[in-house]
Order: sequence, then C-alpha cells, then structure tokens
Amino acid sequence: PLFRSRKLLRFGFVRELRFSQKFSGIVLSPTGTSTLSPLDRDIVSSFGVAVVDCSWAQIDSTPFHKMKIKNARLLPFLVAANPVKYGTPCTLSCVEAFAAALIITGFQDPAHELLGKFKWGHSFTKLNEKILDLYSKCSSSEDVISVQKKYLEDA
Repeated sequence: PLFRSRKLLRFGFVRELRFSQKFSGIVLSPTGTSTLSPLDRDIVSSFGVAVVDCSWAQIDSTPFHKMKIKNARLLPFLVAANPVKYGTPCTLSCVEAFAAALIITGFQDPAHELLGKFKWGHSFTKLNEKILDLYSKCSSSEDVISVQKKYLEDA
C-alpha cells in the first residue's frame, strides 16, 4: 500500500492528511454510518474524497477515533482487482476505493485516469462494471443498500 500511495502522491492525485487534521470531504472508512451514494457528489466536488492508507491486516489497530471528519462513508459491495486481493469481496486497495467513490459519485473520467496508472486498473472496472453502474444510478444511501442486496441475492 505504501508504494501505491507514493505513486498517487507522485502523480498528484492525492495529498497526505494526518489523522488529527480536519477534513470536510468524504472519508471512506469502516466507521462510516451511511453508505456512499450519488447524493455525495456535491461534497466530493467541493471538498474531495479521502481514504485511510493502511494494510487490511492493520485495520483493527488503525486509530479511526482520532479522525476529525463529518462525512465518513462506507463503500458498498465491490470486488478487488488488485494483484494482492484479486477476486476478494470488500477488500479494495486505496486506488480501487478512490476510483469506486469517484465512479459512484459521477466522476468517471478522473476514476479511469487514476486506474489507468496501474497495470491492473482496468480490471477493477471490468470486474465491477455492472454493480458500479447500478450504484451510480441510485438516489440515496438506502437505495445503494437495496441495489447491493438485490445484486448479491441474484449472484
């Protein structure tokens, strides 16, 4: 993950934030109380989106309680396409999480530009194309959850 973060920093896609730093944008976090939806587009457009860069093995020891945020969101069901977690549900890399958030909130072009910096990037949208399209057409967080539930039942 550190390598990917450095690559994102180098290409100017992200900037580093401290846990104690206030952030008004959307933060993709397991502490979120609602699911990301297209309704979050204005927040993403005005303030951006952030992810916590840590290994899934360290998730329990990550100090989420120190974050000064007001817009924590959960991502809905998606499947990882990165080489480490390929095919694993709900264990996205930071790059995949960023791209998913951008696609769901209607920023497809920046998402594809971001994913294009990684050899496996196109695999993420290919693997999740149908469900990302469904999520991006939802009208609320509750709608995203309903679509997710139906998608998983039909799978």
